[in-house]
Amino acid sequence: MNSVVNEELSQKTRLEQNKLQKLLRRNVGKAIADFNMIEAGDKVMCCLSGGKDSYAMLDILLNLQKHAPIDFQLIAVNLDQKQPGFPEHVLPDYLSSIGVEHYIIERDTYSIVKDKVPEGKTTCGLCSRLRRGILYDFAVEHKCTKIALGHHREDILETMFLNMFYGGKLRAMPPKLKSDDGRNIVIRPMAYCREKDIERYAGYKGFPIIPCNLCGSQEDLQRQNLKLMMQDWDKRFPGRIENMFKALQNVLPSHLCDTRLYDFNALEKYQWEDEAQTLEKIDILQL
Repeated sequence: MNSVVNEELSQKTRLEQNKLQKLLRRNVGKAIADFNMIEAGDKVMCCLSGGKDSYAMLDILLNLQKHAPIDFQLIAVNLDQKQPGFPEHVLPDYLSSIGVEHYIIERDTYSIVKDKVPEGKTTCGLCSRLRRGILYDFAVEHKCTKIALGHHREDILETMFLNMFYGGKLRAMPPKLKSDDGRNIVIRPMAYCREKDIERYAGYKGFPIIPCNLCGSQEDLQRQNLKLMMQDWDKRFPGRIENMFKALQNVLPSHLCDTRLYDFNALEKYQWEDEAQTLEKIDILQL
């Protein structure tokens, strides 16, 4: 009896996993198509941190690679920044087990950040700049045409709120962008994927997750508070998260307040000139 029940549960789990994989694959495929993220002949560098998001991204891209109508190459890259407690063997062991070409870059940026940033100050700015520079250089050296990051829909919205609340900017994470140095194209194939779907999928797949709270930075604490806020909204107001993300795809510069995006002066000039011409015509007719 127990064996029958276990078999039924196992079959149900497999069905749920397949359904979830199809959903994630569809969302990733749509994001790739909408933003022309991957083209024929691309060499895509998948950046792995050891978190659920980057594991899922690599897994889905490998699956898409098998069925895509175009040929493209995937390599996996992890930057070991020598943070205390980082389990160095986990990612190489996993990547070797699935047969993916991979590279582990070892750079002690942790010591640099601790030396340069005063105690109590946030380390995110310097740490991210160092990390980006190393990864961008590696991508150029290895002739990678795209750099893939595992950010999902909630990451994009959280970044928007971080910039609004603490930076005074209306800015999020674009699904595709050119790096500041102009040498690399960065893509976020998971942009349309929900975090809770990724979390469930990671559980099904049993990815060897590496804890992501090694540095305990201030930005991480702020982001965690925003994550809790959005999770609360998702429970109490179904559809709110979806509508917020849709808003990022439906921007009306004329209804915001940035004079660099919309020429309000020209609009006013046009209206007044148009009204003046109309009044002039009326005066002529009255004469």
